[in-house]
Amino acid sequence: MPHADWHTDDFPEFRAAPPWVMEEMIASGPGLAAPILGDPAAARIAELVTNATGRGAPVAVVGCGTSEHGAMAVAEQLTPALAGRAVVHARQAFEAMLEPWPGVCIGISHEGGTAATVAAMQSARRAGATVALVTAAAGAAAAGAADQTIVTPLRDRSWCHTVGYLSPVLAGAAVAGGLGSAADAGAAERALSSAMATRDAVRSMAQALHGVERFLTVGSGADRIAARELALKIEEGVRVPATARDLETILHGHWVAVDEGTAVILLLTDARDGGARPARAGQMLRAARAIGARTAAIVVPSAAPGLPMDPISSGSVDVPEAPDLPAATASLLASAPALQLLTLELVHLAGVNPDLIRREEAPYREAAQIAESGFPPHG
Repeated sequence: MPHADWHTDDFPEFRAAPPWVMEEMIASGPGLAAPILGDPAAARIAELVTNATGRGAPVAVVGCGTSEHGAMAVAEQLTPALAGRAVVHARQAFEAMLEPWPGVCIGISHEGGTAATVAAMQSARRAGATVALVTAAAGAAAAGAADQTIVTPLRDRSWCHTVGYLSPVLAGAAVAGGLGSAADAGAAERALSSAMATRDAVRSMAQALHGVERFLTVGSGADRIAARELALKIEEGVRVPATARDLETILHGHWVAVDEGTAVILLLTDARDGGARPARAGQMLRAARAIGARTAAIVVPSAAPGLPMDPISSGSVDVPEAPDLPAATASLLASAPALQLLTLELVHLAGVNPDLIRREEAPYREAAQIAESGFPPHG
C-alpha cells in the first residue's frame, strides 16, 4: 500500500492485508526467553529490591497501558520471590507521579517515551527512590531517568503490543530469579512454544465468538492480569468494546450489562489454589449462560480441577502446564500467547488491521495528537 502523507517512519509498517506485523511479533515470543532471562542487569535490579525491602522501604512497578499490565506481571512475580518479606506494588504511572514513594521504582516502558511513566520515575527519584527500567529502547527518554536498566532484545513493530507485554513478564521472571525464585530459560521457552501450539483450538474459539457486541474477560490471581491484557488487546486490535473483571467482582452483581450480545471469556491458568477458583469459575460460567452470553475458557488443566464444561458454549483451550517454572511465571507465560493468538484470530474475522490501532483514520490520529500534545508539569 502506498504511504499516505501522514504515514511517517514513526508509525508501524502499513500493510493492506494479512499477515499483520502483530502476527510476526507473536511468533517471536519464545525466542525472547533466553536473552531476557540471561540479562545480568536483572540481578542488579534484584539487589536494589533486596536492599529496599530489607530496610522496610516500598517497591513500586509503574507503567501505562500494556506496560501497566507488564508492571502488574512484574509485581506478581516479585512478591512470592520475596517469600513474605515484603509486597511489591504495581502502580499506574500517572498516579505514581502524583504520589511518589521512596524505596525502589521500576518503570515499564516498552518504547521508552511514555510521558507519565518518565514523570513517575523522575518523581520517585525526587522522593528518594532508586529507579530501574525495563524497556526495548535503550536511548529513549525513560532510560535517562533510570539507575539500572534491562534492555529487552526486540522492539514491538506493531502498536497492538504483544512483545511489549511478554518482554516485561520475562524481565519480571529474571528479577525474581535474582531474589531466589529462578525461572529456567529453557523451561520458559518450552512453555511459550507449547502455548503457541494451541492456535487451531484458539481459532475455533474465535470463530464461535465472532460477531458479539462486547467482550467480558474474567480472571483471578495472576489471571487478573491476563484478563486485563486480553481486554485491551481486543479493544486495540478487534475494535470491539471489552472489559476485564476479577472473578469475584463479576459474581457480585456486575451481570446487569451482560446479555446475549456479550462474550464472557474465563482465564484460569493460575494453579496456586486449593480448588476455590475453579468452583467459583464454574458458577460464573453457569450464571453467564443463564443470561444468554456466549462463554469460552483458556485454562491450564491443573488450575481447573472440576471446572464444568457444560456451561462453556464457545470452546475451551487447554494450555500446557509448565511445572518447572515458579507458579506465577508459569501462569503468565501460559496465558500470554493464548490471549494474543485469540486476539489475532478475532482480528482476522473482523477484517481489520491491528498494527496501527486505528491511526490510519484521521479522527483517531487527531485524538492521539491531543492526548500526546503535552504533559502537565509536576514536582
